[in-house]
Amino acid sequence: MLDVGYVEVGPGHGQAVLLLHGWPYDIHSFEEVAPALADAGYRVVVPYLRGYGTTRFLSDDTNRNGQQAALAVDAIALMNALGMTSAVIGGYDWGARTANIIAALWPERCRAMVSVSGYLIGSQEANKAPLPPAAELQWWYQYYFATERGRAGYDANRREFAKLIWRTASPHWNFDDATFERSATAFDNPDHVAIAIDNYRWRLGLTPGEATFDQIEAQLAAFPSITVPTITLEGDANGAPHPEPHAYEQKFSGKYVHRLITGGIGHNLPQEAPDAFVRAVVDVDAFAL
Repeated sequence: MLDVGYVEVGPGHGQAVLLLHGWPYDIHSFEEVAPALADAGYRVVVPYLRGYGTTRFLSDDTNRNGQQAALAVDAIALMNALGMTSAVIGGYDWGARTANIIAALWPERCRAMVSVSGYLIGSQEANKAPLPPAAELQWWYQYYFATERGRAGYDANRREFAKLIWRTASPHWNFDDATFERSATAFDNPDHVAIAIDNYRWRLGLTPGEATFDQIEAQLAAFPSITVPTITLEGDANGAPHPEPHAYEQKFSGKYVHRLITGGIGHNLPQEAPDAFVRAVVDVDAFAL
């Protein structure tokens, strides 16, 4: 279904680590994390998600589906293709949700997990419940994307839109134009807009998803616990919508630690605080011994 673009660094015999980015970001979120882990002896794989960078659909006829189950199945398929029977999986935003799903439904494939903002598995049914007004305001782009105007606006202004999200989600991150542009080229992917729009519309029940994923989504709608060793991370200045740690700590039934990363750290935690992310991967790997 997909020709996945990815970066791999580190020794082939090392413990596998799979790092997953979010929206609207790309693999450069891990540009300091990946080589540091490779230097520590890990085999590190960082893929572009469907709709980003060099990842491409093999057929024009394939549904451009952005639902959560599809992204998780993509990750499992990549692990299979690369001979990764199990990996420490780390991610943030869409990548954290994908890591959560693999850890919950296929724990034998996830040795341990690092998840920014904790437990992010969702369901269309749960998303029918309204939030308090201040919380709804944080999701303004989701409702914008629900409209044809929003789709057209995002398509016409991909870079401007992404830069706005970067600034609001990480208000103290002083990234420069070169840093932004390295990631922004990933949004030129011909399927990027379709995948991003479908992801957010699916959450609101505006697109049905694919029947092939119905069983997976039914399991996820029960909000399964995660048994693998886990470290959750949160930045002290995350301006994006995110749950508080007390709301999800009971979802982790294995060895579990939560860490607040201070110093004005926002939503793109691996890129803003790479040392803290690397330390979490190494530490959670040790939990699995």
